[in-house]
Amino acid sequence: MNIDQIVLIINELGYPVLMTLGMGYFIWYVWQYVTKKLKPTISASHKMLINLLDQIRMLDNDMIRLTVKLNMILEGLEEKEKRDNDKQKNGRSGNKGVEKSK
Repeated sequence: MNIDQIVLIINELGYPVLMTLGMGYFIWYVWQYVTKKLKPTISASHKMLINLLDQIRMLDNDMIRLTVKLNMILEGLEEKEKRDNDKQKNGRSGNKGVEKSK
């Protein structure tokens, strides 16, 4: 399309009508682009995002479970150390008493 044809169309139809047709074509083109190219890409990205969120939740749950297990083990070790210390203290005082009686 050359400039003479564009000027002829503007003279015949009028500028507002020509711009309305041009805007209609632009809207149609954008709609086609969005529905054919962007929407499938967004859908795939959305599915991937959901999968990643599920994996993060699973990892978070695993971290919570491991933290609870680790705390239980540490508490058990502390209790064992306390019992061993109590036994050693009681054993020493008991041994002294036995040695004195000999």
